[in-house]
Amino acid sequence: MNIEDLRRRAKGRLPRVVFDYIDGGAEDESTLRTNCRAFEAVTLRPRCAVATPVCDLRTTVLGTSVRMPLILAPVGSCRLMFPRGEEEAARAAGEAGIICTLSTLSGCRLEDVAAASGGPVWYQLYLVGGRDCALGGIDRARKAGFSALVVTIDTPVAGFRERDLRNGVKELLSGKLGPMLPFVNQLLVRPRWLAALLADGGLMKFENVVIPGKGPMLYADVTAALEQSVVTWDDLKWIRRAWDRPIVIKGIHTPEDARRAVDMGANALVVSNHGGRQLDGVASTLRVLPEVVTAVGDRIEVLLDGGIRRGSDIVKAVCLGARAVMAGRAYAYGLSAAGQAGVARALEILRDDIERTLQLLGCPSISALNSSFVDVPRDWKSSWTS
Repeated sequence: MNIEDLRRRAKGRLPRVVFDYIDGGAEDESTLRTNCRAFEAVTLRPRCAVATPVCDLRTTVLGTSVRMPLILAPVGSCRLMFPRGEEEAARAAGEAGIICTLSTLSGCRLEDVAAASGGPVWYQLYLVGGRDCALGGIDRARKAGFSALVVTIDTPVAGFRERDLRNGVKELLSGKLGPMLPFVNQLLVRPRWLAALLADGGLMKFENVVIPGKGPMLYADVTAALEQSVVTWDDLKWIRRAWDRPIVIKGIHTPEDARRAVDMGANALVVSNHGGRQLDGVASTLRVLPEVVTAVGDRIEVLLDGGIRRGSDIVKAVCLGARAVMAGRAYAYGLSAAGQAGVARALEILRDDIERTLQLLGCPSISALNSSFVDVPRDWKSSWTS
C-alpha cells in the first residue's frame, strides 16, 4: 500500500549487507531521519468545496515533459538489488513517463539502460577512474542519447556509514576466506537472492567506469576511489567543454553554492545532502530549499532529493519552490522487492498520492501549486531571512 511496505519486502529478500547499503546513512543517521521528518513539520492548507475531478500532474524539467514531478535519482549498485537492476528501473521509469538517472557506479552498461528506458535518461558523473575515464563515459552518454549530465559535488570522501562496516563490506569484498567467514552467513540465508545474483553473472563490475587499457573497473569498496576523484568547481569547466547539453549540479545545500552553480553555467541544481549518507548533522533538504530558491530566482531550475516517501512530500517540495524531486530509496525498495514490477508499484503509489493530495487541496494542477498551500514552522522562516 505504501513505500514502507516495499521497504519491508526488500528487507525480507535481501541480505542484511545489501539492504543496509540502501537503507542506511552516515554516523548516527540523524540527517537521514531529519530529511523524512521535515515533511511532517510542513503542513498543508487545503481549499475546500472545490471540485477537482481531474488533476494535471505534468510538468517540464529542462525542457523535457514528464508525467509527474518525479525523477529516479542515481542509485549505485542496483544490480546487487535485482538482476539487471538499472535496466529494470529504467524500463519502469520509461513506462511511467519520467526521467531515469543512471549512476556512474552501476552494473549495467549505460547504452543498455538508455535502450531499456525508451524515455528520457540522465547520466550522473563521478570522476572515479580519472579524467580520461570520465571523458570516455561522457562521450558514451552523449552517443547513447542521455539528455543531461548530473555532476555530484558532495562526495570528496565517502561518509562514515557504520552499518556497512558492521556488516563486513570490506571483508566480503576482499576475496579472502578468513576475513569473509564471520560475515558470509548473511548471504547464505538469502538463497533465492544468491541464486539470482549468480545467474546474473555474480559480483558486478562498474560497466561505465572503463579504465583505459584495463576495461571495466572491478566491484570494490569505492571509498578510496572517491577520495582520489574529488570534483571541484574548476572541474566543471572541462566538463562543460566536453558536454554540450544541460548540466545538473547535485549536492547543493547553501545559497552560496547555489549562486556559484549559476555562475558556472549549470542548467539545474539539486538541493541534496546525499540522502543523509555523507555529512551527518546537516539540515534537511526541505528546510533549506526555499533559501536556495530565493538565492537563484528564476535563473536556474531547482530540484530536491532526500526523504521522499509519500506523494504529499513531493507536493510540499513543489509548493516550496522545487521544479521536481529526485527519489532514490523509494524506488530502490521497490526494485529490491520485485524488480521492474516493484519500481512500477512504487511509482504508481507516489503518483496516486500526488493526485489524491491535489484533489484534497482543491488544486487542479502541479503548475498551480505555490507556498500558499503550505505552512512551515516559524523558526524555519527566521533562518531564511537572517
